[in-house]
Amino acid sequence: MSAETPRFTVSDEAIPRLPHGFRLQFEKAQDSWVLLYPEGLIQLNGPAAEILKRVDGKTSVAQLIADLSAAFNGAELRADVEHFLKEASKYGWIV
Repeated sequence: MSAETPRFTVSDEAIPRLPHGFRLQFEKAQDSWVLLYPEGLIQLNGPAAEILKRVDGKTSVAQLIADLSAAFNGAELRADVEHFLKEASKYGWIV
């Protein structure tokens, strides 16, 4: 997948979701989380998987950041999460 114009604007109130035809799942054979889409799959690193596991079409960016921070002992993750969401949007992984 090539980078395009972002399809999702990151803001605290925004609610990201996976596009139609995309699915997040754990692949035992690769021992990692992957993002499946009609043309293939993307093997995710740990942080990307943790973020995308929370992208459910119901949770706002602010809540997603708060949930991740709580899961990782209060770590300040806002900049990293926002950066990932912007990149994911460019590649069409979230809308």
